[in-house]
Amino acid sequence: MPATKPELLLPVGNIESLYAAIEGGADAIYLGLKGFNARGRAANFSEAQLAAICKLATQYHIKVYITLNIVVKNNELADVLDTLQFLSTLSIAGVIIQDWGVFSLMRRYFPKLVAHASTQMANHNSVGANHCQRIGFKRVVLARELTFNELKMIQQRTKIETEVFVHGALCYSISGLCQFSSFLGGAGANRGLCTQPCRRFYNCNGQKRTFFSMKDNQLIDKIKDLAKMDITSLKVEGRLKSGEYVYTVAQAYRKAIDNEQIIDSVDDLSRPKTQWFMGRSIAESIADNPNTGLLIGKVVDCHDGTIIFSTNIELAKGNRLRVRTDSDTDQNAFVLDNFRVADGQCTAKGFRGTATPGTDIYLTAYRSQKFGNELSATAFRAPRMPQALKKEIIQKLRKQLSVNAKPATIVRIDNLDWLHCTSLQKADIVVVSLPTLDWQNLLNINISDKRLLQKLWIELPPFVSEKKIELVRQFCADFAKKGFNRFVLSHLSQTEMLPPQSRFATNELVYAYNDAAAAWLMQQGAEWIISPIENEYENLLTGACRNIVVPVYFRPRLFTSRQPVKLPKNQFTDERKNRYLRHRVNGLTVITPEQPVCITQYANKLRGKNFNRFLIDLSFESADNNRLSHLLKLLAQSEGIPGTTTFNFKKGLR
Repeated sequence: MPATKPELLLPVGNIESLYAAIEGGADAIYLGLKGFNARGRAANFSEAQLAAICKLATQYHIKVYITLNIVVKNNELADVLDTLQFLSTLSIAGVIIQDWGVFSLMRRYFPKLVAHASTQMANHNSVGANHCQRIGFKRVVLARELTFNELKMIQQRTKIETEVFVHGALCYSISGLCQFSSFLGGAGANRGLCTQPCRRFYNCNGQKRTFFSMKDNQLIDKIKDLAKMDITSLKVEGRLKSGEYVYTVAQAYRKAIDNEQIIDSVDDLSRPKTQWFMGRSIAESIADNPNTGLLIGKVVDCHDGTIIFSTNIELAKGNRLRVRTDSDTDQNAFVLDNFRVADGQCTAKGFRGTATPGTDIYLTAYRSQKFGNELSATAFRAPRMPQALKKEIIQKLRKQLSVNAKPATIVRIDNLDWLHCTSLQKADIVVVSLPTLDWQNLLNINISDKRLLQKLWIELPPFVSEKKIELVRQFCADFAKKGFNRFVLSHLSQTEMLPPQSRFATNELVYAYNDAAAAWLMQQGAEWIISPIENEYENLLTGACRNIVVPVYFRPRLFTSRQPVKLPKNQFTDERKNRYLRHRVNGLTVITPEQPVCITQYANKLRGKNFNRFLIDLSFESADNNRLSHLLKLLAQSEGIPGTTTFNFKKGLR
């Protein structure tokens, strides 16, 4: 073990798990307030409770990190300033953030607050880690999709504090890049409201399965190796979990950190386990079903509030059980109270759900341990930023962004055949988004139309593995020598890969949901910014930035994952018969809806509000000159396409 052991960082989503973390041996805890955090479904804490928790944590010499890790809308900036003002008065060891606007406000007005880059920022290589350190972050929470060797290389190439998830639930999509929940109903994963579409059942070629439901992460066998890398913090996921879960997991990892010879099994009653990319194989990382818990039997009968199920294990009063459902978000759980067991069957009264005979039933919590559930939090008025100062800060942002941008039609293409379409000449900017394997072909292509050559911007991929950093950097230099010195970034840290005198813009994955984020990106040198695809009309209007490009036609990347998926074919449907497509792009699995999103019918309405930059994204479509010509005509005439969806543009983003 190194001289300094890694920190054990535990999740706290309610008061019970707070005490469980303390008893379990936490070095640090992370938790959220009622708003602005990525676990909106957790109980979370009031400001008075947080103040009390900080005092309690000081008594136990435990660090407290606050999750402020969601993207923020324009009308929430004033509340964010109040929250930061409040946090600046407490003994907080770090604030975990995702939004560039929150970071810029914190950096300028609350410099004593310590910034941690959330895993939602998708930092997956040393370029991202070093960029975070250069601009003022103290710690980066690394992406979960890293191999052991990649993590080792990152540790060798960066000096910033690093935090690594070692236990708990995994998302199928790369953190921060999931749009599926938002697409299904406006509940954005980046807003802390994920409805877990990766846990749902889908139909593909006659099979109904949870094709995307990940097993749970468990790296307790890797603690010795991780400690040798000088990783700062080992993090357990689970702010939606019980105190019993937190304590059980904490005890096992506490022992492993303190004594590398003691590796206990972790009976946390969650899903089957995987070491994912840290292990030898990722082939078996998908779970057969989304349910957590120990399978203990099957439902025999259910009527009038009584459920009967088969079981051969010993049950106790207080055990928490759940009947299997097709969705991990469905609540069909109950606590054993009035029950009896005889002849291999349990009869329990007080069941308020529904259950079909033959359905699996799971034990999800023993509830054999009791933890504190009260917190001494005296009523107080949390400090707020003066209203006049908040108004001044927001007005400065609006003034900085008030210049109207030159009208532009931007077209994105993902294969070189589109360059032969004459309709492309009508575009003002052409974003070329190619797999890296095709970059050499672009370098070798002969474009006789010099006007088209001047329109081309090269888009960098959202995921650049540690081993491909130099390849991407060299290609960028080669592109610049050929005259392609204009780049569209999928991650802000990619500015570090560009050759001198390069120009750049940011795409929809460098999230700019608010004026503070837009101002920060432009301050870094972005010439224009593509609005997030899940953004809404109301939020656009409340912002001052008009140098923002509104996507009006596209197929949203609902999942972007490094994990391959075993689909019998590339098309599948959900329970509502909506159809989706599977693609492989740059070694990533990308899921899109079959039907595109189209809001060209709102073009004139947007123009009337001084939005005059629009994106037509032709990714995942074969080159078709007539198709592009038609889309350009629809945009010009402000007409839509029947049968398409408007995503969140009108229904809103929660």
